Amino acid sequence: MNPFCTFHPPWWSRDGHVQTIWAPFFARSGNADFRREIWQTPDADRLAVDWVDAPAGAPVVILFHGLGSSSRGHYARALAEALRQREWAGCFINFRGCGGMDNLLPRSYHAGDSAEIRWMLERAAALMPERPRYAVGVSLGGNALLKYLGEAGDTALEVLRRAAAVCAPIDLAATAAHLQKGPIHLYGRYFLKNMKTSVRRYRTRYPDLVHWPRVFSAKSLYDFDQYFTAPVHGFSAARQFWAEGSAAPLLSRIRVPTLLLHSADDPIVPIDVVRRVRISASVTRCITRQGGHVGFVDGPFPGHLRWLPNTLLDYFERKIVP
Repeated sequence: MNPFCTFHPPWWSRDGHVQTIWAPFFARSGNADFRREIWQTPDADRLAVDWVDAPAGAPVVILFHGLGSSSRGHYARALAEALRQREWAGCFINFRGCGGMDNLLPRSYHAGDSAEIRWMLERAAALMPERPRYAVGVSLGGNALLKYLGEAGDTALEVLRRAAAVCAPIDLAATAAHLQKGPIHLYGRYFLKNMKTSVRRYRTRYPDLVHWPRVFSAKSLYDFDQYFTAPVHGFSAARQFWAEGSAAPLLSRIRVPTLLLHSADDPIVPIDVVRRVRISASVTRCITRQGGHVGFVDGPFPGHLRWLPNTLLDYFERKIVP
């Protein structure tokens, strides 16, 4: 194992569940002092983009957040602080309907929306043609980024120098099944509750969009994707969405140097899938023994979140060579 792929949590947070839950609520993560822009999408929708400004010509890191999160997520704030310390720029893109701003169209965002990732990256590249550009996708955003990289192949090298995906659910069906097991199902219930809350704003504006009683009576992630995600985003059923939205089959096609970062004790993403998936020579698989799901809490109590952003930026700066 490479030295950079080693994470040693403090004694009081060595459990994956503790890491997962402690990081967003209690660990020190830094301030979120951003400059906001509103981007119009190609289909005349809108989304919010939050910037960490830096000197002209400085490298820029483009961040795609996870399910139910935003540019204010704990890992985003920690990354913003690390970028400021290195005088790098940050382009933190909120998916449609996230970041405290409603979108305009009867659609949301999902883990397989690589077309959305493509235009976002191309827009960022057009705004910053001379800057070195890197991308990070976290959890859901990680799967979407990896799917884009696999589909784009060599052409993605025109947009990005390097990329990283953190705790990405690269097999959506396997992840959904995993979240129905034993105590793990509590995470599934948490995600389900948040997803129902996030789509309530559509019910009044678009009463005929879907069969709303089925959406709000959903008992599992399968039900929610079957009755909302799939029909709203053009899939015939949840299983088609999971099959076509998963990045795993495309990891062998990635040409941009990419870090696939996971922890073995992640309670949300089944790590066996990550270990056995076929990857290209451009992908570096890093599986730490501990860290939970986008946790990586380090340092004296109550802990800080510097390990993850510093590892990502060191990889981008090539201070660490896989």
